Amino acid sequence: MEDFLPPGGDPALAGEGVFLPLINHIFVTPFDQPMYKRILFRITSLIFCFLILTSVRLFSQSIPQSVSNTGIYGFLDELAGEQIISINPVVKPYSRLFIAQCLEEADGKREALNRRQRRELDFYMMDFGKEGHSGVAAQGRSGVEVQTAFAEASAVGGGLWFNGIRGEKRMDLFYYRDSLFTITVNPILGGEMFANSAGNATYWRNGAVIEGYIGKWGFYASLRDNHEKPLLGLPGYLTQREGGHIKGGTDWSEMQGGVTYSWKWGNAGLVKDRVQWGNNYNGANIFGGHVPSYVMLKLQVTPARWLDFNYFHGWLNSRVVDSARSYWVVNSYGTDYREVYHKKFIAANLITVTPFRNFRISAGNSIVYNDLDFYPGYLLPILFYKSVDHSVTSGINNMNSQMFLDVSSRQIRHLHLYGSIFVDELAVSRISKKDEWNFLSYKAGFRLSNYPFPNLSLTGELTYTYPLAFQHNVTTLTFENNLYNMGHYLKDNTREWYFALDYRPARTLNITLFFTDAIRGPDHTAIGGSRVGNPPLISVEWRSRMTGIRASYQVINDLYIWLSFTGSEITGEEEWSPDYFFGTKRTLNTGVSFGF
Repeated sequence: MEDFLPPGGDPALAGEGVFLPLINHIFVTPFDQPMYKRILFRITSLIFCFLILTSVRLFSQSIPQSVSNTGIYGFLDELAGEQIISINPVVKPYSRLFIAQCLEEADGKREALNRRQRRELDFYMMDFGKEGHSGVAAQGRSGVEVQTAFAEASAVGGGLWFNGIRGEKRMDLFYYRDSLFTITVNPILGGEMFANSAGNATYWRNGAVIEGYIGKWGFYASLRDNHEKPLLGLPGYLTQREGGHIKGGTDWSEMQGGVTYSWKWGNAGLVKDRVQWGNNYNGANIFGGHVPSYVMLKLQVTPARWLDFNYFHGWLNSRVVDSARSYWVVNSYGTDYREVYHKKFIAANLITVTPFRNFRISAGNSIVYNDLDFYPGYLLPILFYKSVDHSVTSGINNMNSQMFLDVSSRQIRHLHLYGSIFVDELAVSRISKKDEWNFLSYKAGFRLSNYPFPNLSLTGELTYTYPLAFQHNVTTLTFENNLYNMGHYLKDNTREWYFALDYRPARTLNITLFFTDAIRGPDHTAIGGSRVGNPPLISVEWRSRMTGIRASYQVINDLYIWLSFTGSEITGEEEWSPDYFFGTKRTLNTGVSFGF
C-alpha cells in the first residue's frame, strides 16, 4: 500500500491514497489482454477498492478472547454482579473490543470500586486498552493525553511500535499500530505437573498467537502443540480437561483462528474456534466449549440495546468412515485403503432479550445434520430448524435437533441467579406419564459476590441431565465433534453439585475452596434397549467426589501461575475416568502458563 501513498502522505488518508491510483490503473489496463481477463481484473479491483474505503477510519472490530483466560472473565462477572457494567454471559467467548468497552465503562465509575478492583482494572486496561479508542492503555493518563500521544507518534513514525517493552501497555513480544493496521504477536508457553500415589503426570504446550485488525476486518491465528503423559482428556472421560485427536501418541496440535468483519451493530466471520453457550461456573450444559475447535460461519448482531442475536454454522468431524466414498490407493509406496469420513454439520441460533436492566432471557435451537452437501436452509439464521428438517427428511428418520432456554438475573446487587435447560427430545405426551421421560438437561445456580464481605464470593450450582440427552442412536448424528460431546461434560443420565468459595485478597490473586459431587447412571446408548421409559439414575454406575483448594495469580498479563491440592474419590466404571485419577487420590497440581 505504501507504493500508492504520495510522498509525505498522511497514513490516516491511506484509503484516498490507494483508491485514486487503483481507479486509474483499472481503466488503463492494456487492452491486448483477453476480454474475460480484463473484466475479471476490473471486478476484483473494484471490490478491493470498496473494501478499503469501508475500512478506513473505522474502529469496530472483533477478535474473540479465549475463555481459558479465566482472570478477565471472572473480573467482568464480578463487575456485572456489582452492577458496574452489564454483560450477556450466556454466549462466550467475548470479543476483545467488547471487553475493552466494559473496562472503559468501569473506569468511568472508579469511585464504586474497592482498592483491589481498581488495581485489577488498571492491570487489564494495560492489555485491552489496545482495543480502546486511544490505541494504548490509559493508565494514569486522561483519554485526551493518550490520544494526543498517539497522534504525535503517528505523525513522526507512522505508528506505535512496541517490541517486548513494558510501558503504558502490557508486555508483548511484538506490537504495532497505526491509523489503519494493528498487529500483536505473542508466544504460547506453559506446563503443569500432577503428583499423587499413581506417580507423576505432565503436560506442556508451545506455540504462538497472532492477532490484528485492518480497519473493520479482524484476523487471528493461534497454533499450539500439546504434550500430555498420560492422556487425561480422552473423549470417553467425564472431565472438562481439554483433549484432541491423538494418532497413536501423546501429542496433538490445536489450530484456532479466523477472519471477521464488523460494523456498528454486529460482526460476522469465518473462524475455527470453540463456542460456549449457557450461564455456568462449572461447565455449560448447552455448548460446553471444551471440544476440539471446528470451522464455522458466525454471526452476532445487536440491533437494539435490549436484543442480542447469535448464530453459527459449523463443519464437524463425524469420525465415522463412509465406506461408499473410501477407496484403495495403489502406487510405488504400496497399497493403502484411503478412508473418508461421513459429512457432518451443525447450525445453531440463540436470541437474547433484555426486558429490563440486568435480566436476560435467551432461547434458541440447533440441528446436527449429515448426508447433505452444506444444506442452504440451515444457513438462514432465524429459522426453527426442526421444522425445516421435517420438510427435508419427510417420510424418513429426522436429523438430530435441539432446543434451549437460559435465564440470567442480576436485579439484586451482588447476587447472580441463573438457570438453563437443554431439550434434546420433547414429547408433550410424556410429561404426564410416570414411566416415560423426556431427554432434558437443566442447570440452576447462584453466585453471591462481595457481600457481606468484600473480595469474597460464594457459588452453588446444580446440573441434572436425563438419560439419552446429548446422545443419538445414529453414529453420524451424535451431538459430538471428533467424538467429544458438545454439551455438558458429564454427558447424559448424570447429576452434579458444585460449591465454591472464592477469595481475592490482591490484584489477580484468586484462592478457591471447592467441592463437587457428580454421579452417572447407566449408559443406555451402550447397553441398548428402549429409547423411552429409562428412569434417571436408577443406579449409580460412576461417582466422583472432589474437595480441594486452588490458588492462582497472574504475574503479568496472560502469565498465570497456580498451585492446587485436591482430595478425590472416583469409583464405578473405570472407562469413564483416567486411571491416574481413579480411586482415592490426594493430588498436588502446579503449573505456569503464558498465552492461550
